[in-house]
Amino acid sequence: MIIKPKFKGFICTTAHPDGCAASVNEQIDYVKKQPHVDGPKHVLVIGASTGYGLASRIVSTFNCGAATIGVFFEKPPGGNKTATAGWYNSAAFEENAIDAGYYAKSINGDAFSTDIKNRVIDLIKKDWGSVDLVVYSLASPRRTHPVSGETLVSSIKPIGESFTSKNIDFHKELVSDITVAPATDDEVRQAVGVMGGEDWEMWVQALQDGNVLAKEATVISYSYIGPEVTHPIYRDGTIGKAKESLESSAQKINGLLHKDGGRAFISVNKAVVTQASTAIPGMSLYMSLLFKVMKEKGLHEHCIEQIYRLFHTQLYGTTPTLDAKDRIRLDDWEMKPEVQQTVKKLWEQTSTENLTAISAVDEYRNDFFRLFGFGFAGVDYEKDIPSLKKIPSINE
Repeated sequence: MIIKPKFKGFICTTAHPDGCAASVNEQIDYVKKQPHVDGPKHVLVIGASTGYGLASRIVSTFNCGAATIGVFFEKPPGGNKTATAGWYNSAAFEENAIDAGYYAKSINGDAFSTDIKNRVIDLIKKDWGSVDLVVYSLASPRRTHPVSGETLVSSIKPIGESFTSKNIDFHKELVSDITVAPATDDEVRQAVGVMGGEDWEMWVQALQDGNVLAKEATVISYSYIGPEVTHPIYRDGTIGKAKESLESSAQKINGLLHKDGGRAFISVNKAVVTQASTAIPGMSLYMSLLFKVMKEKGLHEHCIEQIYRLFHTQLYGTTPTLDAKDRIRLDDWEMKPEVQQTVKKLWEQTSTENLTAISAVDEYRNDFFRLFGFGFAGVDYEKDIPSLKKIPSINE
């Protein structure tokens, strides 16, 4: 078939296997050119198929030389439907890793479930014995609780009062206002249940109980804070309550691991284009402005540059620099006062008429397409190709 992008709301429902491979290859090429990090040897990435999780797997293998196990929930191709982008990303990663002589295996399934946790533990016991870095990078709209059986659904809403913000349709380059009603108490509870730290704690406890977590292991999860203009919908909203839960879990996990020399961190990362971020009111406009400002100042990073910097300057070979809440702040360049002041001024000026002139909405849109394998130079998007693409370690 000839694969073109198709949209449903803010989600692209098709993905291009060659384009996703080009994205993975681009990231691999980048980390290979960076100074070697004497880092982890056996890495488990929970949420390994896109974004910061995928970048963590790439840096671990192609810079540190680590063996990796990736956990994700992605749909394989079938009939006239393409696979999800994460499926194609993972297939490309494994092919590259195996060709280069590295261990790389993946488990596709519900990472919130007890079954997947047990399968991962069994695989670590069989092939490695123990794991010395665990990256928790799950992003899911829902979670079925493994104990209660309740299916929790996450929402992106303010708390207490409605939130009105500028927003853009980045496909049509239109600026408008959007208003979001406040969350109910139950919506807050469910958002925390999906995106908070409970499942992260369950993973670490399961790995410890299974005796597969190495002494002096590092465990890390990723978070975001963002600018004042998005705080009502993000940091002070339902997502913010979930992030507070995640940060509280980091403290608990750190205490649990400390006796064996282990450590747990939250890394607050920079704003990047993801499938999830496009749905957050105001974030598309904010990032379109942010990217322009950071590029002009030579500070712009994508996921792969961020995660390499995390490994190189924070996790390995040096003592991490932590803020007052013991978080690593990889958003330090984004949150520079001179960056935020400029973005705030542009935000106040933005309209449909001047959007393309004062923002990088075109780059934001390109980054969105690239999430699904579209827009890469050297990929023939008019070629009739089979959408079938297997992940070497998964038998579907």
